[in-house]
Parts: sequence; C-alpha cells; structure tokens
Amino acid sequence: MPTLNQKLQNLTPYVPNEKKYKIYLDANESFLEMPPVMREEIHRELDALSLNRYPDPLATEACEAFAAYHGLPVKNIVAGNGSDELISVLFMSFLEKGDRFASISSDFSMYAFYGRQCEAEHIEIPRNADLTVNPDTVIQTCKDKGIRLLIFSNPCNPTSLGLHSTDVLRIVKELDAFVVVDEAYMDFWNQSIMSGFAGFENLIILRTCSKAFGMAGVRLGFAVANDRLSGILKAAKSPYNVNSISQMVGAVTLRHKDLTETAIKDIINSKGELLTGVRELQKQNGGFTVLDSHTNFVSMQMKDPRRFHMYLCEKGIAVRYTEGLIRVTAGTREENEAYLNAMQVYLEGC
Repeated sequence: MPTLNQKLQNLTPYVPNEKKYKIYLDANESFLEMPPVMREEIHRELDALSLNRYPDPLATEACEAFAAYHGLPVKNIVAGNGSDELISVLFMSFLEKGDRFASISSDFSMYAFYGRQCEAEHIEIPRNADLTVNPDTVIQTCKDKGIRLLIFSNPCNPTSLGLHSTDVLRIVKELDAFVVVDEAYMDFWNQSIMSGFAGFENLIILRTCSKAFGMAGVRLGFAVANDRLSGILKAAKSPYNVNSISQMVGAVTLRHKDLTETAIKDIINSKGELLTGVRELQKQNGGFTVLDSHTNFVSMQMKDPRRFHMYLCEKGIAVRYTEGLIRVTAGTREENEAYLNAMQVYLEGC
C-alpha cells in the first residue's frame, strides 16, 4: 500500500454543520432572496443555455458585467469558482515548496490550508491587542522574513474590522512581494483599493459574489490585477473553471446594479440594527466586548464564548465560534430580534 505524503496524512474533509436550526446566522450569507425580476430573467436565460457544451473558459459575460458594475477594464478581471478557487490558484502558481507566505492572525482559515497544500512556510503576523492591524508590523515582518506572498482580508473575517485604504496601499507599495487583498466584504465598506490596481506590479484583489450579492450557492468570485498578473492567472487556472449556469446567474445579477445596491443597503441596515442591539446589551450587562464592524456580521469577545455558542445552539440559533470570537451574521429583523432576545436571557443568567 503506498504511503501518503506528509501534507495529506492529517487532512480531514470539511464537514458542514448538519444540525437543523430555526435560525442560521453563522455563514455570512445574505438573508435576502433574489428579486422576482432577476429570477424571471435567469429562468429565461437558463432555457437558452446549451448545457451540452463546455462553458466559456474566460467567463466573458460575467467578467463584463463585473467590469461594468465597478468601472474596470474587463481584460484585467479573472473569474473563479468562488474566490476560494482563485486563492488556491494563486498559492499553487505563485509559491513553490519552501517559499514563505504571510497572513495576519487571525484571518480566513483557507489561507493557511492552501499554503500547507503547496508546502509553503506560513508566517503569521500578530494583530494588536485590540485586534486592529499595525501596517508597520506587517511591512517589517514581511521584509524580515523574506515573504514571497502576503494575503489578508479587508475588512477582516472573522474580526469585522477594517484597514483604511491608505494603509493598505502603503503595504503594497513598500513590499517586494505579491500582495493579495481579499475584499470579500468590501461591498459593505468604502475603503476599496480596486480602482487603483493598475499602478501596481505586485497587487491582486479578490472579490466574491457570495456575501453582498446573495450568490453563495452559485460559487462565483473575481480577481483584479494588472495586465501581466491577470494574464498569468488566466493561464494558470483550469480552462473551464466556472460552469455555464454560474456565469449566467452572475452576469444577470451584476447587470441589475440598482437592485443589488438596494440589497446591500438593506444588509448594512440590518447589520446596523444588530450592532446597536448588541451594544445596548453590553451597556446593560457588560461582560463582553463588541468589535466595530465594516462587514455584514458582528463579532464579540466573551469570557466563555464556547458556552454561549452552545447555549445558542440549544435555542436553535446557529452562529459561528471561531478564533475565540462569536461571529453573528446580520439576518432579517425577526432573526436579529430572536438572537438579541436569546443573548439577553443568557447574559441575565450569568
């Protein structure tokens, strides 16, 4: 029997939470259903698809819709089967065994996963005590450690905090390394650096359709980079990486900018109501810290987060416990109220 190599020996498959809950506030998905006008257009487009043929290898219509939405040149956009796939392509293409890559601790867990898969050395850059990021620490660590690729989410998952665009650009400018800025939650904030991507030889920006655009089930993401880097990504990815249905749904959704912008406002308003409610409970009861939020979720530091997480599970409310934080996705008004009521009862019993 052949022996598994070291990187595979302790690998376990991702197993989703299969327990049934009344309320799901754990995955940072959009709580909004797709508007009827978009559903009808998707149904019409689906009838016209030739599913017996391979999809467009460049996902041209989806990339054109993304480019028009953000005012970018379509030639600099690369579509992926979710931004997860693009992260894996970046790691496999830009890193070799023994290279060093850096992330900011704590951040999206898949960065470390893909780094291990390509046998690169992972350097974690610490945050400040309040979980904010010090750009000087990031820059100096990357220089001292000979980092080849730096990747971080902005705003951050799971902290919900964000780094201002001036600080991000300073990091990009001062590093002789590839810098991947994962802007998965930037649709909820105004500090994107995407408009200035062309001026940098080392910058790749990632975007997803899973959060603000309500397409978590579609699996569609985009990378934005200069001519050279976007060309490399197009060559490095698999030829038919985004299926025809995902391309079509993405193009239809992104062409309805008025509807998507309204949806984003509704999500931001929901997050605001949730954040206000949690802060009110903090004033009344204390015992935990609420982090500022530039995302579609609220994160908290608690004395015993595992206990609170289990309490919510017993009440039929799914939230995320990760990296010592409780992370709660904004939901409908009724879902937010149910969460806040459960939290109040829990805090009163502590």
